[in-house]
Amino acid sequence: MGAGDTEATIGRFSTQDPERVVGSGHPVGDFLDAHEWRVTLREPGRLRVRARLPERVRNPKGELFGGFTPTYADFFALHVFHASREPGAPRRWLATADLRVDYFLPITGPELTIEGEILHRSGRTGHVQVKFSDADGRLCALAQLTLIEQRD
Repeated sequence: MGAGDTEATIGRFSTQDPERVVGSGHPVGDFLDAHEWRVTLREPGRLRVRARLPERVRNPKGELFGGFTPTYADFFALHVFHASREPGAPRRWLATADLRVDYFLPITGPELTIEGEILHRSGRTGHVQVKFSDADGRLCALAQLTLIEQRD
C-alpha cells in the first residue's frame, strides 16, 4: 500500500470536528463508539477523551470486559501517535509491536477518561502510554504500546 493509498484509507475515517478523534465507518472505531468520544485535550503527542462504554463491551457485572481494554488501548494509541506528527506530514500505516495492560480497578462507566501520550519516539518507532480513569479520576488501567510506522 503506497502513501496515497494509506492517506485515502485513513482519510475515510477522519473527521474535521476538533472535538472528535475519528468519524464513523471504521470497523473497530464503530464497535467502540469512538466517533462519539469527546476530545478534552489535544497537544502534540498527547490526547485525552471522554468515552461512553457501550453495553456490548461490558461483562455481566456491567464492567468493561478486560479483553476489550487492549482494543481500546491499541485503537487510541494510533491516534496519539498520529497526534505527534509534524503538521502536513503524511500519515503512515502503524503496526503494534507490543502491547501490555496493567489492571488496577474495574472500569465501570458509564463513562471513562482515556488519556495517551508519546513516551519516546525514535525514527519510525514510538512508545505510547494509555491511561484509563473512572469518573472520580482514579487510575483503573494502564497500557504501554510500541508502535512501528510502516514504510510505503
